[in-house]
Amino acid sequence: MPSPNPVSRLLPKDLYPSLDIGTCSSPLTRHSHGSTLQVPVQRLHGRVASRLWSSVILWKELRSMQPVGSGGFGSVYKVEYLGETVALKKVKKCTKNKLASRQSFWAELNAAHLRHRNVVRVIAATTCVPADFEDESSIGTILMEFVGSRNLQQIIYGCAELGEDRWLRYSTDIAHGLRFLHSHSIVHLDIKPANVLVSSEDVCKIVDFGCSLKVDRRCETSTITPLLSHMGGTYTHRAPELLKGEEVSPKADIFSFGITLWQLITREQPYTGDRQHVVYAVVAYNLRPPVQDQPVFRSEQGRLCRTLLSLCWSGEVRCRPTAQELLPYLEQVRSHI
Repeated sequence: MPSPNPVSRLLPKDLYPSLDIGTCSSPLTRHSHGSTLQVPVQRLHGRVASRLWSSVILWKELRSMQPVGSGGFGSVYKVEYLGETVALKKVKKCTKNKLASRQSFWAELNAAHLRHRNVVRVIAATTCVPADFEDESSIGTILMEFVGSRNLQQIIYGCAELGEDRWLRYSTDIAHGLRFLHSHSIVHLDIKPANVLVSSEDVCKIVDFGCSLKVDRRCETSTITPLLSHMGGTYTHRAPELLKGEEVSPKADIFSFGITLWQLITREQPYTGDRQHVVYAVVAYNLRPPVQDQPVFRSEQGRLCRTLLSLCWSGEVRCRPTAQELLPYLEQVRSHI
């Protein structure tokens, strides 16, 4: 699992003198002669830095911690930090697989140096926690922008109305975020409604990079097997090639996008039944969420959506569109509203 990028990958060279360099070693990286991974530490002058993430958290500046939610690898809190509202995520140890939880923490930082409207911004991250903040169940802490407590899962299944214009905006936001990530060789590998936050301005932002990987920019797929098997993520949204343990590519996110788009359109659960049976059927029998008997897919717009879905969740990786190619498809659907 790649750990955060070196300084030379984060900033233009002319900005290096303005940084303090702190050390932050990934437990998944082998070091020789005691070397450590260097991570930039930006000086914070009374407010949250907007350009860079830092390897130092000013613990005494944390105020008013309120729980927001929790998941398999961590708990999230709403806090005040340097006068701004931010989100604090504690990545917790997995007693059954300690290496997996460490992998999750470092994967969270794969996109930490990037800034985009549809990707949640990382402010600071560290594995060094002072004694008065120590949590035995935590292996690291990440500060992120606070988007809000709503995610797309809650909106899809809890909202009274989700009109065509709204779900098209949401899906377009996700496609823009994926295009940006893929252009920086980052594959998210766990795209699903619960991992898309929705801001108070009704803008979608991709979050939770605990399963993410960096792939070789020179080729479409990762030809190097990761340190651990890439079998994390959510099985209902998992591309069949990943379920089979094959190569990782950005097209895996496109498959997940297709399942998420189907949920936005139908507001139903993609599969029912036992997990093992679903996984086997997806791989062996090309099981996909139903579209044939759904009234929503019978209109001209619905037929366009059905075509897009069939491309996104094709069993042939090469047949899926890129994130860039998703956008004109979605515009075509919008033109039929």
